[in-house]
Amino acid sequence: MKPIAIIGAGIAGLTAADDLRRRGFPVIIFEAGGSIGGMASSFKDAEGFSYDFGAHFVNNRLAQALGAAAICRTVEYYGESVHLCGRTYGYPFGLMRSPRFVRSAITSRLRGGEVNNAADWFRQSYGDALAEEVAIPLAEAWSGAPADQLSAAVGDKMAHGGLKSLYLKAASRLTGRAVCNGYAHELPENAGVYHVYPEGGVARLLEPTALRVAPLIRLGSPVESIVVDDERVVAMVVHGKEIAVSAAVCTAPVHILPKLVKGTRALDHLAAFRYRPMIFVNLRFSGRNLLPDTMVWVPDRKMPFFRLTEAPISMPWLAPEGKTQITFDIGAEVGDPHWTMPEDKLADLCLDGICEMFPGLRGKYLSAGGILRTPVAYPVYLRQYESHRQAFSRSTGVQGLYSIGRNGEFAHLLMEDVYVRTLKRTAALAASMEAPPSGEFGSPQAGPGTMAA
Repeated sequence: MKPIAIIGAGIAGLTAADDLRRRGFPVIIFEAGGSIGGMASSFKDAEGFSYDFGAHFVNNRLAQALGAAAICRTVEYYGESVHLCGRTYGYPFGLMRSPRFVRSAITSRLRGGEVNNAADWFRQSYGDALAEEVAIPLAEAWSGAPADQLSAAVGDKMAHGGLKSLYLKAASRLTGRAVCNGYAHELPENAGVYHVYPEGGVARLLEPTALRVAPLIRLGSPVESIVVDDERVVAMVVHGKEIAVSAAVCTAPVHILPKLVKGTRALDHLAAFRYRPMIFVNLRFSGRNLLPDTMVWVPDRKMPFFRLTEAPISMPWLAPEGKTQITFDIGAEVGDPHWTMPEDKLADLCLDGICEMFPGLRGKYLSAGGILRTPVAYPVYLRQYESHRQAFSRSTGVQGLYSIGRNGEFAHLLMEDVYVRTLKRTAALAASMEAPPSGEFGSPQAGPGTMAA
């Protein structure tokens, strides 16, 4: 049997390779970079500050499934707030204690109406006041598109019941653990599913899986093209050499697939799919618990950022004692003024903004930390290609080509959902192929990476 090619060695690629290997299929992992992990990368500087490339939410259930539970610390607290007109409201219940927002929400529910886009969804779900002042500005800052041009499917990520949220909030207080609330969708959340963080950074979460598939990984091996014949994947071209394969599992952003795939036009429409570039600015301060909550949403569009995160509130080990770090999320476009701004100017812009919100912080400011830019951060659900997005979520349209992971599925996925959905895709791939004779490529073994999907 020809090998199955895995493109990318992040959590999705490594999970797919490990599961297919366990099932007895031959696998090759092609990783363009010089190291594994993808977006699950961690950094620690000489001053003792640690941070991840992007926000990652890890729960104990995922850590156990990946065989990394022993190296994870329990997160005791996690909270979110919204800063609006000089006041801070706890999310979601602090907002809903405002009589103005409550009246507006009730009126909108009674009024009903047709939902054609994200703006309609926000107004009907939250009420006009909360939609206009909070939800729509945040969605537009995060996506870079007007809310009436976004699909109503944007709301799918945010929809969860109030009673369930109350139960999970109460469970957090009773257990002294940061119980997950809205951070897992493929598997049910309950009082026993809580946030954890690996000692040494989120990248360590992948170590057990990486160890099992290490012989299969080819670093520094960018896939130059995926060869399709008669609408079926037949080969990869790597370093100018064509390698015959039986299938391909790709974690690359979907909008590059039309350029990557040769021999078919079935994926041309994916070139229009957009991802939102992001800038993450880290500033260091003296003290701790400087923000009202771990994460603070900022719908005020006069600010350059739309989200602030003080990770050491929840994970104090990420900063030296007596110090903290706040991360600023800035939505951008490649080449725009924020994207091209020098790092010192970008840091000053963020410092001025946060000190306008919380004036006492200027005297606590120490220095700028790392500034990270990524041109592919979040998928943008534009209405213009929503039907194509839904079709792509079911199939790539090319036999033997599977697209997985947050970028590969063009979906709003956090780590556990990436893991579970990847296992579902590899199960479907395995079912579509004739299983190799037992022992031909190594006997399948049950490993710690299995999880009920």
